[in-house]
Amino acid sequence: MAVEDRHQSPATARSLAVGAAAALLIGCTAGTASAEPLVPVTTPTVLAEIPHDPGAYTEGLEFDGPTLYESTGEWGTSGLRQVDPTTGKVLRDVPISPKYFGEGITVVGDRIWELTYRDGVAIEWDRESLTPIREVPFPGEQWGVCLDGDRLIVSDGSAVLRFHDPTTLAELGSVTVTRDGTPMRGIDELECVDGYVWTVVWPTDTIVRIDPRTGLVDRVVDGSGLWPGGPRDIAQILSSIAYSGGGEFLVVGKRWPTMYRVRFDPAA
Repeated sequence: MAVEDRHQSPATARSLAVGAAAALLIGCTAGTASAEPLVPVTTPTVLAEIPHDPGAYTEGLEFDGPTLYESTGEWGTSGLRQVDPTTGKVLRDVPISPKYFGEGITVVGDRIWELTYRDGVAIEWDRESLTPIREVPFPGEQWGVCLDGDRLIVSDGSAVLRFHDPTTLAELGSVTVTRDGTPMRGIDELECVDGYVWTVVWPTDTIVRIDPRTGLVDRVVDGSGLWPGGPRDIAQILSSIAYSGGGEFLVVGKRWPTMYRVRFDPAA
């Protein structure tokens, strides 16, 4: 299926961003006439600000207990890192082949899966040593991934979430995601939490929660206020989310100088 190229030139990406914003508005309008009630939009509560490497083209965050992993993208500079979640210090940084563009990650037992953008493979890492173990064919475009019980949930930027076997990557099924009665494109990096999927919606600063059983979006969070201010390139969009436990999340964007520990309080 065709999806947007989120790694375009700034001018092209800015054009896509305008189109996406219009699509979101149309979706909300269409939802008024649908059977689905409009999902209220809330804002995140910021609990802490943590320094972040402003050179990191962040594509994925993942907690494994207290340990934080980060995947970075772009051909020639992609890799997998371990980052101190309280100071932002990069503890380990392992590059992948310069022919690959790193994408989302998720921990599965003593392994870590890292997707690649349009390179046709997923990389399986040893979690403890951060050593690549194997590359598994995974055709198509891949954006985000998370572990939901005994299956992986994968995004490709369309309105579809796919379910895959966590060992073989064989596809097990899929669901179409809708917000206010309209398919919601731009599903990016994923985080599975208590049977739901949280995702950042590209190319916006919007975060939503999806019920993977139905595809319905039931929570919407406007994260545009997280940017620390001043000009930013179109690439510096909110991009990644990780659940740290206790109802708290860590969020960051590509080349952001700051990570934010936040809570998503429900609408009143």
